[in-house]
Amino acid sequence: MAAFLILACFSSCAQDNNDSNAADSNFPYSIVETGQVKFYSNTDEIESPSIGTPFYGQDAGYQGNKASYTNNSDGTITDNVTGLMWEQSMGEKLSFDEAFRKAQQSNLAGYIDWRVPSIKELYSLILFTGQASGQKAVTLFIDTGYFNQPLGNTSVGEREIDAQTWSATEYVGKTMNNDETVFGVNFVDGRIKGYPKYKPFDGSTNKMYFRMVRGNPDYGKNNLVDNGDGTVSDLATGLMWQKADDGNSYNWEEALDYAWNLELAGYSDWRLPDAKELQSIVDYTRSP
Repeated sequence: MAAFLILACFSSCAQDNNDSNAADSNFPYSIVETGQVKFYSNTDEIESPSIGTPFYGQDAGYQGNKASYTNNSDGTITDNVTGLMWEQSMGEKLSFDEAFRKAQQSNLAGYIDWRVPSIKELYSLILFTGQASGQKAVTLFIDTGYFNQPLGNTSVGEREIDAQTWSATEYVGKTMNNDETVFGVNFVDGRIKGYPKYKPFDGSTNKMYFRMVRGNPDYGKNNLVDNGDGTVSDLATGLMWQKADDGNSYNWEEALDYAWNLELAGYSDWRLPDAKELQSIVDYTRSP
């Protein structure tokens, strides 16, 4: 499969420690790295590719903002990279409206400014070390050393992967049968997608898990500057992006090679973004 490449690459992280530019968490929208440590070809896991060899330049070869958490021992967890404070446990599944009421009424740990997280805030917690097998959980896509993440309730007919988490970000269009849809993250199977507010088959409210957040009101908000040289800087994340694709389409191996060999605006340390970096520039106010 080939894909058009809007080269979302930047000059802020180092490959194999050969570049002095390092990731910096001192931004209002600091991106937490994916946690990916394995390398892959199109079909198999491989050893770390050397410079100039196929599949060089993938996620596991770069050092970003490593996840760092503090357990506050009061039912909350602080993310030391993003500045967000999270509810440690999730409780029972709630409807979308119930999630908002819970956040508005909560005084967890003495704070009264809890909110439903945006999809960008929620996605900051995901780890790409997770794994699911069909309908079964294997390794969760969240740090279970800090966060409690329930599975789907198989005793009532749910699958283990029926463990989606609401965000506050509603899709501005409609899906399927004109359904009102909300973006969410599943930390059991690693998906990010839209989920209906109401069950399509009977119109009853859809219930999912929910984790409150507070702090850093600027997280997830871009501050884009057109540099006038074919690049765009996001002052919120510290990342620099290629403004437009080159009009060609590439498979993954070709895209990695293109990024590694690109010289643009006087920079030669371009790379493909990881999934979390790429999600940081998604505009959720738009629909197809």
